[in-house]
Amino acid sequence: MEEAGAAVIAAGEAELNLSRFSVSPETLESELEARGEERRGAREALLRLLLPHNRLVSLPRALGNGFPHLQLLDVSGNALTALGPELLALRGLRTLLAKNNRLGGPGALPKGLAQSPLCRSLQVLNLSGNCFQEVPASLLELRALQTLSLGGNQLQSIPAEIENLRSLECLYLGGNFIKEIPPELGNVSSLNYLVLCDNKIQSVPPQLSQLHSLRSLSLHNNLLTYLPREILNLIHLEELSLRGNPLVVRFVRDLTYDPPTLLELAARTIKIRNISYTPYDLPGNLLRYLSSASNCPNPKCGGVYFDCCVRQIKFVDFCGKYRLPLMHYLCSPECSSPCSSASHSSTSQSESDSEDEASVAAHRMQKVLLG
Repeated sequence: MEEAGAAVIAAGEAELNLSRFSVSPETLESELEARGEERRGAREALLRLLLPHNRLVSLPRALGNGFPHLQLLDVSGNALTALGPELLALRGLRTLLAKNNRLGGPGALPKGLAQSPLCRSLQVLNLSGNCFQEVPASLLELRALQTLSLGGNQLQSIPAEIENLRSLECLYLGGNFIKEIPPELGNVSSLNYLVLCDNKIQSVPPQLSQLHSLRSLSLHNNLLTYLPREILNLIHLEELSLRGNPLVVRFVRDLTYDPPTLLELAARTIKIRNISYTPYDLPGNLLRYLSSASNCPNPKCGGVYFDCCVRQIKFVDFCGKYRLPLMHYLCSPECSSPCSSASHSSTSQSESDSEDEASVAAHRMQKVLLG
């Protein structure tokens, strides 16, 4: 037996390392059964089981009854196409590492995962380097999950139900084929690290500004041409990676503007003129509509908008060295038009305010990676 197969006891914690065990699956199964029997009469419970690079095509059956106290299981670098029902017997499992396998087809995860004790215990899940084309629905029910890694798969999208993972602190989805970031991701308020590099993402939703705990945002090697102005509201952001995006090398402007509806014009008038009303004066849908007003960021304007606004890209100074294109939303084309001295003054003031905001963000941020 190789030295790697020896049980390691350190600081009162038991670890069984069978990495690259170089035996047949049947021999490995027998070894695990024997170790499980040993542990039943031992004082130390086995907490960590390492089985990477063993050519496993399925989980060992011995997992189902020999390791009730296991907290970490590593089955990376095997040939697994499914994680079987043996996984559900590990009621206290906190960390599951199953990267670089062949998982991704129907039945890749055991039935009943969302209803099992793992839903309450599993905190770290690494499924990177597999073949998933979509995030399995059962993963979105693991409410205790703190780290989820699905990098290097074949994901086409991020489901809106990602917002169910309210304990998530680290989300790694780099190296996929994702085109859009769902606004619902902004509801995962506990996120500290978000990795979306090496995808096909074209825009960042302003709702990501709700991730007030976010410290690192990796967006390099995508198709971004601008950033939302709200990105400056990420008050704890320390690292922003943007290299390999079109926004680094060219300026993009979008001034398309559809005229507001009569409903919006009336609502704008009520807001701008401060016309008083009470909850008893209007139907509930109109009250909700009026409460959804957004203030025009131009300080000389004082206007508001609802569904209709001008989307405009502006460069702002960042870190005293870079000029990043940020998305602005203005209430009308006149707000940004240079035709009159008043509007030109408004635009200049608006740009100045944006640059001030950027300088504050630059003071917070330690790394802006553009190249």
